[in-house]
Amino acid sequence: MRFIIRDDPAAVGEYVGNYISRRINEFNPTPEKKFVLGLPTGSSPIPTYKHLIKLVKEGKLSFKNVITFNMDEYVGLPRDHPESYHTFMFTQFFSHIDIPPSQVNLLDGTVEDLIGECNAYEQKIKDAGGIDLFLAGIGEDGHVAFNEPGSSLVSRTRIKTLAYDTILANSRFFGNDLKKVPHMALTVGVATVLDAREVVVVVTGQRKSLALSKSIEEGINHLTTLSALQMHPWALIVADEDATAELRVKTVKYFKSIERVQDEVETMHRELKKKKVNGVNPNIIEQVPSME
Repeated sequence: MRFIIRDDPAAVGEYVGNYISRRINEFNPTPEKKFVLGLPTGSSPIPTYKHLIKLVKEGKLSFKNVITFNMDEYVGLPRDHPESYHTFMFTQFFSHIDIPPSQVNLLDGTVEDLIGECNAYEQKIKDAGGIDLFLAGIGEDGHVAFNEPGSSLVSRTRIKTLAYDTILANSRFFGNDLKKVPHMALTVGVATVLDAREVVVVVTGQRKSLALSKSIEEGINHLTTLSALQMHPWALIVADEDATAELRVKTVKYFKSIERVQDEVETMHRELKKKKVNGVNPNIIEQVPSME
């Protein structure tokens, strides 16, 4: 697992935006072979979305041959509801870039057959060739997407009852009225996220610091679903300084000290992927040495 620390949310957004842009441009997507990108909602990815929009407007990036799949959606909120994730994504991101609407995929929490909607979503991802890069955030209790504490680490896209802490945290978007916050959502599963060829997680703010600590310093635990990322062969977490408040000093120093080495190994990984030398799987190269 790679772990990068930047000064503040804006610097995190710039780093992650540049990272995603580089991945898309290196992939060189075409109409026949599109890049598949998984996306989250919430406040954490907004700086990243702003930087990606900037890159598109500068002509350095295009989403014309990119397919997106969003992580989740509330059950019962129509698409045009101001707090639906459909509205969020088009307001904050899709309306500002050159992606064809037909290549945007979001779960629909208003359909009668919610289970069928979830199964169809998994099939759409499979039909698209799988997700190349999944961008994610983290909840204050360490959940990824709406995979609340206690969620199965082999879960797939499904209906999920939201924890009280999540409802409380999201009530700020509903006038602080808990009754207006949906109590269920459709969400990709932990295994859906881990199936992506690469996962990048944004973590900002001191409120997320305990969750970050549990996710990377403790063992894999279904009560902190992001901790499952420890099993992924190509994962990256980018956090701001505030989010490191609960981490051990040794952990912070360790990851800061090896950032240059991580960049060198990433370059080697990209070159191997281009050359496909002797059919070698580039994922056999670890990004960083194990912590001892």
